[in-house]
Amino acid sequence: MPYCEVGKYQNDVDANCNNGTKIFYRTYGQGPIKVLLIIGLAGTHNSWDPQIKALAGTITPNDAESPAGDRSSGEDGGGVEVCAFDNRGMGLSSVPTKKSEYTTSIMAKDAIAVMDHLGWEKAHVFGHSMGAMIACKLAAMVPERVLSLALLNVTGGGYECIPRIDRQTLSIAVRFLKAKTPEQRAAVDLDTHYSKEYLEEDVGTTTRRAVLYREYVKGISASGMQSNCGFDGQINACWTHKLSRADLESICSAGFLISVIHGRHDVIAQLGHAKRLAKKLYPYARMVELPGGHLVSHERTEEVNDALLELIKASTSKISPYDWTNLPKKSSGWNMTPLSRKSSPEGSRSSVVVDIVGSLQMFLMFFFGLFMLAYEFMRRGVSRLNPVRVNAALT
Repeated sequence: MPYCEVGKYQNDVDANCNNGTKIFYRTYGQGPIKVLLIIGLAGTHNSWDPQIKALAGTITPNDAESPAGDRSSGEDGGGVEVCAFDNRGMGLSSVPTKKSEYTTSIMAKDAIAVMDHLGWEKAHVFGHSMGAMIACKLAAMVPERVLSLALLNVTGGGYECIPRIDRQTLSIAVRFLKAKTPEQRAAVDLDTHYSKEYLEEDVGTTTRRAVLYREYVKGISASGMQSNCGFDGQINACWTHKLSRADLESICSAGFLISVIHGRHDVIAQLGHAKRLAKKLYPYARMVELPGGHLVSHERTEEVNDALLELIKASTSKISPYDWTNLPKKSSGWNMTPLSRKSSPEGSRSSVVVDIVGSLQMFLMFFFGLFMLAYEFMRRGVSRLNPVRVNAALT
């Protein structure tokens, strides 16, 4: 099976940190256009199958034997080669045991090592959720190697990783923490990944939820439940992720086009955070909102694939970013154009106040959510001890 030993492509300091980490990857299709796909938290490379099929023309990996006519040949000179891989801590890749070995910067270096291993000088880099955070770090580290950037269901990391606090997300959180089997995990994943309307759609004589549930149980059973070390490490990567002003300037100075694609009904990554990031990347970013959930790449496959192909086409034709963006000229947050212009003291103070208020609000919501979770666990625990007395007290 194809593996990349990341230490072979990093300097001595980085190599000492990865402890022989190996990244499992797969390539699909043939052609001069290279696309690197970076999946999110607890996901594996085959989560990108709907996009791989659209981009490469096949989901049969290049290292496997394929039926005649199943592989994209790229003979017309415009073919696409796609690489998707398992992040450290998941799937067939290595699982470091220390949380400190999981950051979006370290994982971006894993992705760069995969590009080096494949001999790719440049690529279109597309990431989903945590994978989009990693893609941002990659683009900031080596902007000269990025042809375009697609960020699906992304946030800025840190407190922005806190989902919308309501009854639905609290229920999802409790069920996720209690899930110990593929069946339990599949049930909660569906509510995490898709909008309620999508899951309730009829598919033949059953519902889409029932169909997807069977597929999820099969997939989780095949790949196995994520280890505690891998999950805790990837959560640490999301929580510690941050794009600095220098990172944003590095991305914008490169001049490549960016698509920020997001589902309006995402309960995990809030749409407002994605919009804020897109504005910071003006005029290079285009905001694409779709009626879907967190896994919008599956729920709205055709629209997402069209957006990705349009990004590749626009990048190849080298259109002006001002013709690409659909964002207003004046945007809140950091306006990155022109880069040399310094913001006024008044504007800076206003921006700082807005950021502080927003952060305070999110942290208050977070602690309220923890309180509600603790209350629910305590209530259930006491109820098991003396159900009659507790129920009488609650009524």
